[in-house]
Amino acid sequence: MVERSSMTDEAELRLVCFELRGQEFAFPIAHVRETLAVQPITRVFLTPPCLAGVFSLRGEVVPAVDIGVLLGLAPAVVGDSTRIVILRHALGTAGVIVDRISEQRRLDQALDAPPPSLPAEVAVLLRGVAATPTGTVRVLDADAILDAEPLRTLREAAP
Repeated sequence: MVERSSMTDEAELRLVCFELRGQEFAFPIAHVRETLAVQPITRVFLTPPCLAGVFSLRGEVVPAVDIGVLLGLAPAVVGDSTRIVILRHALGTAGVIVDRISEQRRLDQALDAPPPSLPAEVAVLLRGVAATPTGTVRVLDADAILDAEPLRTLREAAP
């Protein structure tokens, strides 16, 4: 994992932004493989609530993460604008369910550290936050999300 100080010192950060329960979040574009419409997701018995299930992506079985649950927000409600953000990860591919894709942005400013009022288990999932003309963007750390305790436990339990 990258140290927090180096995460906030990037000169220009390109982001894939999305809405999640009325808030704007983003992933660095380098961690996003693609975005797609929601696929049929099969729930997997006895898995944590943050794992919505699995789906098939061109023959590959991919876990679908309900990022809202992982961040302490309400569970996803799939609608017409719901999308899956496919993330690149050293351990494989994962999909993150978001309410809707908003835009790509370029941030020319350093990220601020996550607010100290956030619970520690949520703060570690953020690279930082940035104030923009349209509001605050919360930049998520794809590696930290896919290595979060509930998902790590599943990976360790897999044969």
